[in-house]
Amino acid sequence: MSAPVEGQREGSLEAPTRHPLNWRDPEFYNEDSLMQELERVYDICHGCRRCVSLCNSFPTLFDLVDESETMEVDGVAKSDFWKVVDHCYLCDLCYLTKCPYVPPHPWNVDFPHLMLRAKAVRYKKEGAKASHKLMSSTDTVGKLAGIPVVAQAVNAANRMKPVRKVLDKVMGVHPDAILPEYHSRTGRKRLKHHRSSGTPEAVGRTRGQVALFATCYGNYNEPHIVEDLTKVFEHNGIPVTLAEKERCCGMPKLELGDLEAVEQAKNHNIPVLVKAIDAGYDIVAPVPSCVLMFKQELPLMFPDDPDVQKVKEHIFDPFEYLMIRHKEGKMNTEFKEKLGKIAYHAACHLRVQNIGLKTREVLELVPDTEIDVIERCSGHDGTYAVKSEFHEISMKICRPVVSRVQKADADHYSSDCPMAGHQIENGLKDEKVPEHPLTLLRQAYGL
Repeated sequence: MSAPVEGQREGSLEAPTRHPLNWRDPEFYNEDSLMQELERVYDICHGCRRCVSLCNSFPTLFDLVDESETMEVDGVAKSDFWKVVDHCYLCDLCYLTKCPYVPPHPWNVDFPHLMLRAKAVRYKKEGAKASHKLMSSTDTVGKLAGIPVVAQAVNAANRMKPVRKVLDKVMGVHPDAILPEYHSRTGRKRLKHHRSSGTPEAVGRTRGQVALFATCYGNYNEPHIVEDLTKVFEHNGIPVTLAEKERCCGMPKLELGDLEAVEQAKNHNIPVLVKAIDAGYDIVAPVPSCVLMFKQELPLMFPDDPDVQKVKEHIFDPFEYLMIRHKEGKMNTEFKEKLGKIAYHAACHLRVQNIGLKTREVLELVPDTEIDVIERCSGHDGTYAVKSEFHEISMKICRPVVSRVQKADADHYSSDCPMAGHQIENGLKDEKVPEHPLTLLRQAYGL
């Protein structure tokens, strides 16, 4: 690691900035150049080690270094660099909460986007396992598994130990991982003929009416969240309509390194969302990863696309939207039910939106309600916790979260990320199930 030059701070005290992802440049896919940058950044990480408590990428790196002949990064085989990449699921927490060398620091460390570059280089060179491609094809799987008879069969099969053993061998799906249920009556079907009444009222950055991007998970796996959001927003005088159509936001393909597939999803979704924005709507989505995709990843991949930038400015986390309106006195705070104590897990992809803990702020408005905030990664990441090779590690990452939930002895436990909620459920192994914050807020309103 290069020594700091005179007048240069050891770490930066300035707000992190993000550089665009130059993924169209042929040099982006130059493996020799990639290896040089991996070695440079790994060396900085080795000399710092602040991130050791986050995902398994950093313990993997530090173990490789400590077990090498030189006990430095130059003693680690280049082929082993990929072991670090395999454990990064692009949660971004190292960038936002730990690393003192992110831009504008001159060392310019962006670990998540370096890992993304590595994943993209490997995908372009080797592709990916068929099972991993299928896991990341959420639209395809959701449509197939959502067929009425098929949905019942898939859900039943996913609970059968013999079937799970086969999935482990054939698909690399760990038999102990909680798999999402599928619904034939999807979120979009439930709201297909729904029409909100009322006149929108613009407040602050909000225009008072929203187009709902249901997300794959909200649409196929937990459609009640889509209904909960609609009920809560309408109770606050905010008309809701469905986005005309949608595909997966692209986050699963991003994590795979398939950037061309991300662009295809962008080309489908952005025109639809821009049409809604031009018609006077804001955009909301109930899953933080999808909001982050439109807020951060797509704008960094397509910095010169004005439509992508327009969506970035008009998409909101649901609780962010409500709190903007609450600050202007335009949120309904007449609650009929108390919620008691809530063990609330703040999802990584919500935290890195850098909007503060708006979910906590909204839920704290409910009388006789106490929020115990847990700011630690659950280790799920959509597919990481499901894969046979990573499941046990994911549960180890989640163990401190599970411990906090157990110690809280709360009336409810909740996460903005439904998958993180089920990861915690898997660690608890009791009869209590996670409840989404939108579900809890609807309950508080008595709706």
